[in-house]
Amino acid sequence: MYYEGSPDRSARIPAAMHVLGLERLPATQVILEDGIRDGLHLGAQIYVSRHGEAVADGAVGEDRPGIPLTREHLMLWLSSTKPVGAVAIAQLWERGRLELDDPVAHHVPEFAAHGKDRITIRHLLTHTAGIRMLDVGWPQEPWERIIARICAMKPEPRWVPGEKAGYHTASSWFILGEIVRRVDGRPFDRYVRDEVFDPLGMRDCWVGMPSERYLSYQEERRIGAMWDTEKPGPPAHGWDTPERCTTANPGGNGYGPMRELGRFYEMLLGRGAFQGRRILLPQTVDTFTSRQRAGMVDATFKHVLDWGLGFIIDSKAYRPDAANTANTVPYGYGHFASPRTFGHSGYRSSAAFSRA
Repeated sequence: MYYEGSPDRSARIPAAMHVLGLERLPATQVILEDGIRDGLHLGAQIYVSRHGEAVADGAVGEDRPGIPLTREHLMLWLSSTKPVGAVAIAQLWERGRLELDDPVAHHVPEFAAHGKDRITIRHLLTHTAGIRMLDVGWPQEPWERIIARICAMKPEPRWVPGEKAGYHTASSWFILGEIVRRVDGRPFDRYVRDEVFDPLGMRDCWVGMPSERYLSYQEERRIGAMWDTEKPGPPAHGWDTPERCTTANPGGNGYGPMRELGRFYEMLLGRGAFQGRRILLPQTVDTFTSRQRAGMVDATFKHVLDWGLGFIIDSKAYRPDAANTANTVPYGYGHFASPRTFGHSGYRSSAAFSRA
């Protein structure tokens, strides 16, 4: 599900609000309409399926003032992009091209600088590597300079890889993307298009889209907008610029309609297969979506969270403690989700999960 901010806090729901494909989820539709009425967002796109059948596939509200939001808009996923990189690593693992406990430096030798030789691929996937540098230079810097910058950084002080956890926004995911490139030979954006998106029929999904496709989508006004409703005005986030849409960020600039991201999770819920196309082996899906990091306090989120390999596992069992009484537990996927539910969300932009 994707949420957008409204460009006008005082915006009211238009008399002819655009609503499509949400007839079977009336309570959800009401919640989204209330959010528009309260100025929390201008519109939302949602896809829900059950046992392979689409229950909802549509949109409510507007993309921009006066322009309806439709299910054809490409929405920004932000960190919901990360599981795509995890699946790329999973494919190379089951093909014998790498091992999860390989030191990163085995594939990217220069990464070993400043004592990072002990960091493994597993540490990157579970956010236990200790390289949480936020400013990697994207999108201004080219891929090669970003990788060199991360390789030259020092790990965080007193951080033993695997023994401390803290969400890595971007750095580790660029390195995972570089591992894909060096092991397979294709750039990360090309690899995930060839090996994940195309086989699943995710035709309008990209992690770094070609310039000509970007221009085409812009002409069609299909790239969804984002608005910062915490600020007066409010201003647009600016994520739909050519630089941010066309240069790959493996941890943050996935774009595509929610129904297509839904196919990705239907594949995972199908233990690696979707409509006769196998993307992963069942045992690979089981490994990557099971608890690989449990009961650890996340130094970024300031709460206990469980992780798979690139996926966040339902963590509502860790209720707020005395130090977090004012906060809800991050990543509880709802009252009806089992402890095995897995997924990921993006900062104030998207959420996607499979409820096991």
